[in-house]
Amino acid sequence: MSKKITTAILTLTVIFLYVNIAFCEVISGKVNQNETLKKKNKIVDSYTQKPVTGAAVSIPSIGYRTTSDSDGAFELNTQITDKAILSVEKDGYRPFSLTIDENIASKPLKLGIEKSKMGDVTIESDLCHLGDDVYSETSANSAEFKGKSVGAFFSKKFNTKPLRPNEEAVLIIGSVIGLDTKMAKELGQNQIAYVYSSPAEIYFNGQKVGELNINGDNQEVDIPRQLIRETNEVTIKTGRNLFQHAYIDYDDIEIANIRFEIKDKNAFAYK
Repeated sequence: MSKKITTAILTLTVIFLYVNIAFCEVISGKVNQNETLKKKNKIVDSYTQKPVTGAAVSIPSIGYRTTSDSDGAFELNTQITDKAILSVEKDGYRPFSLTIDENIASKPLKLGIEKSKMGDVTIESDLCHLGDDVYSETSANSAEFKGKSVGAFFSKKFNTKPLRPNEEAVLIIGSVIGLDTKMAKELGQNQIAYVYSSPAEIYFNGQKVGELNINGDNQEVDIPRQLIRETNEVTIKTGRNLFQHAYIDYDDIEIANIRFEIKDKNAFAYK
């Protein structure tokens, strides 16, 4: 990979650590001291701002599940000790995921989810643990690792339609936690003192198209038009400890909400 492409990947990765495609905000407002706020969190349609009823809300790593009510409200009555992935699913909407921790979960959340669009493909909505199940307690988000690893890589096939001239495709990694890369270490995302791992690598039909260097939500990877076929395969390989030479020490990570989306290249020209 050229220096220019590598720099672009690193830049985009940092941007998507702070920018979420869907939105999540803290609801502000005064509550009377005698008023009980039973359900403080809410799911709304990101376009209309109307409540979304019957959305499935889960934190897969701890087995917590609930559903939004007629007002789009839901509770998080569970203990969260480290960063975890919260997932939202609703028929007719794109899967949504958000990395939360104890501090975020203690505040009212307003989660906006987007309507599904033609060409959207949900490749994997479940939580997937990659690695070798051998990790330090100082590893990023290790306290929330509950599921067994499926191995050092994830791979899945899916079908899609040919792109039109005005369309482009992206692969979106809804959420990732556990990365112990050099960049994640520099950003304070783990407490490992000296070592770090190589980035997770993303392949599309056998060609490397991107990397995951930091933990976060909604990281996008552009898919070159010439790589897209009727049947495609996405593969995500976790990294390795770059300071362990006696054996292969895979980086344990968890990913969720992997999807393929087709976008109109001219969409922003009319806004």
